[in-house]
Amino acid sequence: MTAESGHAVAIVGPNGAGKTSLLRLLAGLLAMAGGSIGLEGGDPELTLPEQAHYLGHRDALKPALTVSENLSFWRNFLGGGKPGESDALAAVGLDRVAHLPAAYLSAGQRRRLSIARLLAVKRPVWLLDEPTSALDITGQAAFAAIMTGHLAGGGIILAATHTPLGIAVQELRIGGAA
Repeated sequence: MTAESGHAVAIVGPNGAGKTSLLRLLAGLLAMAGGSIGLEGGDPELTLPEQAHYLGHRDALKPALTVSENLSFWRNFLGGGKPGESDALAAVGLDRVAHLPAAYLSAGQRRRLSIARLLAVKRPVWLLDEPTSALDITGQAAFAAIMTGHLAGGGIILAATHTPLGIAVQELRIGGAA
């Protein structure tokens, strides 16, 4: 499989086919039994996982922290540069609820907060597992625009999905069900 700068790959297949496992391998969360994974043109000093965002199918949020604190946590954890939380929250439509605890958010709002993490810390590769889950039509369109902007800047997106992403993609179809 090859994913080029400025392009998106939709990894599709039935449940249990290995879509999430492939993303987790790329993110460095699972050990490879053999073979190799590389990123041509990336920062030679960094591994692929260090140059990628992994957005799992579950939102990695701390319910007791506010929306803003959650995003700040991830920016610090991921080694982000200057704070960009307010711009990221505005881009996903959460700037007016930045003061609320994440526990108060709807499923769609929690997903948008997770998407804001992609914007708060710049990384060239986005590994997305069912990224549009819980998003309404407006949220899906907004996320499509965010993904389009990432690709226009030379980014790469690999997304495991059962639903269309709303952007042009190369499709990678994998295996049968487990």
